[in-house]
Amino acid sequence: MVKICCIGAGYVGGPTMAMIALKCPNIEVVVVDISKPRIAAWNSDELPIYEPGLDEVVKACREKNLFFSTDVEKHVAEADIVFVSVNTPTKTRGLGAGKAADLTYWESAARMIADVSKSDKIVVEKSTVPVKTAEAIEKILTHNNKGINFQILSNPEFLAEGTAIEDLAKPDRVLIGGRETPGGQKAVEALKAVYAHWVPEDRILTTNLWSAELSKLAANAFLAQRISSINAMSALCESTGADVSEVAYAVGKDSRIGPKFLNASVGFGGSCFQKDILNLVYICECNGLTEVAHYWKQVVQINDYQKTRFVKRVVSSMFNTVSGKKIAILGFAFKKDTGDTRETPAIDVCHGLLGDKALLSIYDPQVTEDQIKRDLAMNKFDWDHPLHLQPQSPTAFKQVSVVWDAYEATKDAHGVCIITEWDEFKKLDYQRIYDNMQKPAFIFDGRNVLNVEALRKIGFVVYSIGKPLDPWVKDLQVSI
Repeated sequence: MVKICCIGAGYVGGPTMAMIALKCPNIEVVVVDISKPRIAAWNSDELPIYEPGLDEVVKACREKNLFFSTDVEKHVAEADIVFVSVNTPTKTRGLGAGKAADLTYWESAARMIADVSKSDKIVVEKSTVPVKTAEAIEKILTHNNKGINFQILSNPEFLAEGTAIEDLAKPDRVLIGGRETPGGQKAVEALKAVYAHWVPEDRILTTNLWSAELSKLAANAFLAQRISSINAMSALCESTGADVSEVAYAVGKDSRIGPKFLNASVGFGGSCFQKDILNLVYICECNGLTEVAHYWKQVVQINDYQKTRFVKRVVSSMFNTVSGKKIAILGFAFKKDTGDTRETPAIDVCHGLLGDKALLSIYDPQVTEDQIKRDLAMNKFDWDHPLHLQPQSPTAFKQVSVVWDAYEATKDAHGVCIITEWDEFKKLDYQRIYDNMQKPAFIFDGRNVLNVEALRKIGFVVYSIGKPLDPWVKDLQVSI
């Protein structure tokens, strides 16, 4: 029986291994992590992450051929294939701070694999890692190999949160990169055989190591670039009276471009886009490719600009001050159908409004008060480090309250900001919300999910990203 062990029980490791266990009943899959609370959660009825369909997959296999354990060394030693799915945060200090990936967790995982292994192993990098990481890991393993043969493969994940289970069950492609040596190719075939249990052969792509590593960074950079492109257009649409939804629809009808990732918004978030682009920028700079680095950096800069622009719109529309005014923030996760708040635009929007002394009332159906307060207290890039290295008792924000109901959040508020496109926000009773707000009542739709005309009929002053401006907003605009 083939044994697989995955180091790291996070957003990637947990769901990926659960799907492998579901599709390969003849393979024993163990997910290991040093975090006791996280493993306890994976073994309980309340899984540590929210992902549609994940519960059913885990419960179908758990204790049959899917196990979660904190006994890292035992299971790594017994495995034939070891997936490494640990965090690769952006460095916060030292060489490459703010751009380069911090490989501390990766390196300690590699050293541990070398220490405990008694048999040959295939080591698979699953985390998003900078190009050439495999080479570094290979050096650590081969210099500590005690006669054991290690083969390194790169198998980047292309999951989208909110649809991860669907993406795993029917992937667009599975990418496996390996050395072009007989041993390397044999390892590639072994991993290919695992995925072939459910993925059609023509969707399993094999490349060299560097291509596989770079493809992941490139894919995320291209996706983020599309979002920044339509967001840049949204600013121009507001200035000219065009409607960004109509522009996006017309552009997306071109079959060479296609309609996906063309929704203007307050900005992109998530654990990978910004991190991967900054990483790409750093790699380009290290290789002397200054122009290429500048090109990709602009994608992140437009994203930051979009968030700042949104805050400026809120403040300028409300007589250029939000000091002491209650503002409802609807949605804190970086997108709907996930409880993930990593790099969510909500953080920067909240900071911007708090900087002007606003009183915030935040509601998100999937994010806890503790998580929201921790996010608002954290320094940039801290979120990607283990919990014990994050601020323990989040600073008490007197200006922030977290509530469990959208009507409670909006009661007596001067303005409402839609930050996450949760379906329930489309179905709210906006007449009821309007009746219980201070007047004039403002809605700032950062996701273009609401019916602007219907809201204006009720009496709201509405700002929707990239849409023709409300006369009110137009009159009070500042340079943006």
